[in-house]
Amino acid sequence: MPFFTFHNKQIFYEDDGSGEPILFLNGIMMSTVSWKTFVPALSKGNRFLRIDLLDMGQSARMDEHYTQDIQVEVVKAFLDHLQIAKINIMGISYGGEVAIKFALKYQNLLRRLMLFNTTSRTNEWLRDIGRGWNKVGATLDGEAYYNMTIPIIYSSNFYVANYGWMEHRRKLLIPLFSTPEFQERMKRLVTSAESLDEAANIHRIEVPTLIVSSEFDQLTPSSEQAYLAEHIKNSTHIIVPKAGHAFMYEKPHIFVSLVLGFTNSSTDKYFI
Repeated sequence: MPFFTFHNKQIFYEDDGSGEPILFLNGIMMSTVSWKTFVPALSKGNRFLRIDLLDMGQSARMDEHYTQDIQVEVVKAFLDHLQIAKINIMGISYGGEVAIKFALKYQNLLRRLMLFNTTSRTNEWLRDIGRGWNKVGATLDGEAYYNMTIPIIYSSNFYVANYGWMEHRRKLLIPLFSTPEFQERMKRLVTSAESLDEAANIHRIEVPTLIVSSEFDQLTPSSEQAYLAEHIKNSTHIIVPKAGHAFMYEKPHIFVSLVLGFTNSSTDKYFI
């Protein structure tokens, strides 16, 4: 299994395909496993890289609280490990926040940046949602935690239309959500995002950037991505209709098309 060492901690990653490299940075509850069904499409003509950041998936857990700055250094160490000079990064939600911070510190390592359903700042609303998750998580009531976190990740129309699939996920996730280790990891991840505030700095991002919103995103509304688009000069903002926060599962063909199209287009400017 592929691991590399970061500050004496084992970091898990997956590496498929060849060609122009794309690194995916997970949402807060995700892991490399979350992208399993996307591997054939995304590795057919590209090098498709996934990584579990600290406290995610198969990577090492932390023993103390931290900020997202350490996750930025994990990404940098990963690129050094693979000897990649230029990378395309797709970050979704929490991963997008890390991607923004990475772009501000290591812009010279970026070719293109994709920010899906993310924000440059943790405002009071997002902070209190996260604190609510942690409060329920501390009870180790996996069903209550599921009901508080999972339904709002999806659009209501998708959730209802695919309720059988959602119930299958409920059965898989409730036992995980009931474990102390998972909740300790989640508490640290949620807390690590509380200090995020790059709103005044994102104008310094100059690499070509794709910003994607979902019409029915209840966690990071499209107004947050509109702010990104307004302040990142070399950016394009797309709103995906009738989709929620986890729109890659709701509309996978659109998701793949956006990622591959933006990564592999031969030029940054088109004229008619």
